[in-house]
Amino acid sequence: MIFWRIGSICSGVAFLSPAASPISSAAVIMTIKIGDRIPNATLNYLKDGVQAINTDEIFKGKNVVLFSVPGAFTPTCSAKHLPGYVENLAKFTNKGIDVACLAVNDAFVMDAWGQAQGVSDQFVMAADPVGAFTKAVGMDVDVPALGGLRSKRYAMVIEEGVVTQFLPEEDGFSVLASTAECVLDTL
Repeated sequence: MIFWRIGSICSGVAFLSPAASPISSAAVIMTIKIGDRIPNATLNYLKDGVQAINTDEIFKGKNVVLFSVPGAFTPTCSAKHLPGYVENLAKFTNKGIDVACLAVNDAFVMDAWGQAQGVSDQFVMAADPVGAFTKAVGMDVDVPALGGLRSKRYAMVIEEGVVTQFLPEEDGFSVLASTAECVLDTL
């Protein structure tokens, strides 16, 4: 994994620079970065049963904020991360930006969590059930206490399938750089 040091959190523009890594460069797995195209992957959502949706369908021809959480119904994700996006949805919409939430969970869990948090159809609650997308962007982490494979916490601004802002949490789990407020500050 590449370790990143966040140069500025919520100061208008967040930037990332490689930090010292305890692993050799030969073992480094690249994390997605600004300027990269979103990888092609299939995610799921619930609408009249489980529906598959390709990342091209979510991002092609659109501006989207994608934020990822370690797990639906977890305390920090439910109390702090997701509610910020629900509360600030109109600000994103006014800027012509859609919102999508992602977790390594199944579509039933993501839908139930969205309903419990008052999301309804306001934005996509995307399930990455086997972590294919999460692995493809290099943000996967093994968390046995949460059932194994999970996503690190991050947010991305994606314009027509290309990452224009990437705001990962330095430790993978805090809620600092990836909040709705920080994303709005980068726009």
